[in-house]
Amino acid sequence: MNFNDPGDDLMLLELKRISIGDMNMYINETKLKVRYVETDQMGIVHHSKYYVYFEVGRTEFITAIGMTYKEMEKNNIMLPVVESSCKYIEGAKYEDIIIIQTFMKELNGVKVIFNYNVIRAEDGKILAKGSTTHAFVNEKFRVVNLRKVNVDMWSKLKKLFEE
Repeated sequence: MNFNDPGDDLMLLELKRISIGDMNMYINETKLKVRYVETDQMGIVHHSKYYVYFEVGRTEFITAIGMTYKEMEKNNIMLPVVESSCKYIEGAKYEDIIIIQTFMKELNGVKVIFNYNVIRAEDGKILAKGSTTHAFVNEKFRVVNLRKVNVDMWSKLKKLFEE
């Protein structure tokens, strides 16, 4: 991977199935190199940039299960953020290689909750943990029940909880 090429700064790894206690889940990992523009004068990633990292991870997660945001929107399904949180544990620094782990915590017909871990690749330290809650809405921004309005999309997401 050439981290100097801006088009090559992302690396999508396949979804991995992991077990935590009696719960199985699928997790996606996306690697990024912290860019100068994301840092403050001290060379530490600005707190607002973690939400950008979450979006990158979520987009790659959705791509890894065989969909894209663009396809979802063509099918009149959008996923606005209705709630978000981030716990900052330690700051990422300029040129750190970070891994954004993304997984679904909850899924029902009208919403999905994604959780994230931002990890420094060098030592495996968790730098931040976060969560975003998204409603399924149509082109008029009205909440819809995904399992009723788009069975195919619902099936792709739901199968990650049933296996």
